[in-house]
Parts: sequence; structure tokens; C-alpha cells
Amino acid sequence: MLCHTYPTVVVKGSLQKLETIPGGWVLIDLHSHILPGIDDGARTYEDSLAIAKMAVADGIQVMACTPHFMPGLYNNSSDDIRRRVDELNDRLIAEGINLALVVGADAHIRPDFTNALRTGQILSLHDSRYVLFEPPHVSMPQRFEELLFNIQMAGYVPILTHPERFKWIETSYQVFENLARSGVWMQLTAGSLTGRFGKRSRYWAQRMLSEGLVSIIATDAHNVTSRPPLLAEAMAAAEKEVGLDEARHLVVTRPLGVLENAAADAVPPIMVPEVPKPEQTSFWRRILRR
Repeated sequence: MLCHTYPTVVVKGSLQKLETIPGGWVLIDLHSHILPGIDDGARTYEDSLAIAKMAVADGIQVMACTPHFMPGLYNNSSDDIRRRVDELNDRLIAEGINLALVVGADAHIRPDFTNALRTGQILSLHDSRYVLFEPPHVSMPQRFEELLFNIQMAGYVPILTHPERFKWIETSYQVFENLARSGVWMQLTAGSLTGRFGKRSRYWAQRMLSEGLVSIIATDAHNVTSRPPLLAEAMAAAEKEVGLDEARHLVVTRPLGVLENAAADAVPPIMVPEVPKPEQTSFWRRILRR
């Protein structure tokens, strides 16, 4: 469980108190690269503190530290990440920054993925049944769906990170549809919905939302400039697509369920507004209206 108590956020035990704050929602960000000096995210503690301050100003009060776990490039270890998260949590407390950090990993594909999860070599989100899974960006890997199925059979819920940004989504969209229907969670990047990653990513993000494929939105924050920890604007963009209730589920309710290790069927299902059907008018009535 979380190990610190903050001025306005009880982060030990249940996190139900994170539902609202005066003036707006309390947001939960389950994908960030805030830990300094271990991947392509924050480089220094100063960078990490800047990310944390921006996140809090945006309404984020819990953030998962999810550095890349990518053998051969980012050889991060679970024990080291736990230590670093504790250290940064302590720094935030000392600085009076009201942000609670939890452990996690942006875990890349590897042959022993399921076993690495079981043995703790890959960190799940807050030691829950939920794990971020990032496949290659350029092409769909072989036996992709089989690997995700095996992760599920091992008792985990894979959360596929930012599918809207993959170069192969155009040719494999049905794969994402099938995966979402089979219980794999889809995580959109906040910046995709707000246009930070261009029109292409925005189109796919909006489409996936409107078709009920998306379970959560996260920032995937790397810095305070090009990849900032901003979630509130994405919630507003999502509200336009799926309504306020579902927008809240994307950034509050389901992330809260992850932190509390709730079963996937115990969190609110994805809600998609019904699109009104066009009025059915007979041929002769259309003619007579002219």
C-alpha cells in the first residue's frame, strides 16, 4: 500500500477521499516518467520536482512512476525503482508538494513477460493486478494477441499504452477492438486528445473513445514542455466525446480501482453515449417536402 500521509490526501489504506477537491476533480495519473535519470523522462531531481508541481497545479494528486522496463536499453530493476520512488516521495514531502507517488513500470515486450511479472522483475501498477504494456511503435509484434492472452491467464489485466500513437493502428485497428472486448484495457495519452501529438493521433484517440474501447487516460509525462503532466484538459476533451460521467471514469474512478486492486468487473464499465439515429423518412415524403 501507499506509505505516506499528505496534508490533504490520505494515501495509506483506501483512496476514496481522492474523489473531489474544492473547485474541481482530483485526478489520478497512472503513466509517467517522473523518476530522474533512469530513462528518457526527467533527467534531474529538479526536473522531477517541476513535473510534480505542474501535475499538482493541474489537479493530479496521485501519480504512478512508470519508467521504461526494456532489456538492452533501459535495464531498470524493481528493487531500484521502489527505492527511487520512496526517495522522491520523501523529497516531495520535504518540498511541501502534495503529490503521492506509487510504483509501476512501462513494460516493453519480452519473451518471459508473464514469468517476469510473477517473479516481480516487472512491476505492476501499485503492486496490483494491472500492468502497463508497451509493444513496439512501428509494427505489430508476432503472437501479440497470444502474449496478452497469456498475461490475462496469469491473473493480470494488461493496460496497453497509447495505441493511438502506434504506426500500425491503421492496418490493425480490429486487433485493438478485439483486445478491448476481451478485457485488455486501452490507455490513451492525454496529449493525443488535445492535439499535442498531431492530427493523426487525435483522430484515433477520438475514434477509440467514441467506440467505447478506452478504459483510462494518462499523461505519459516526460517533462514540463513537450510532454507535460496535464490531465484536466484531456478530461475536458473526453467529456465532449463521451460525456462527463465517462470522462470522470477515465481519469478518476477506474484509476482509483487500479490503485485499490479492484477486479476489472468491479469498476464502472465503459459508457458510450448513444448516437441518435437519423430520421427514417419514406421516399414519397422526401419528394413531397421539396
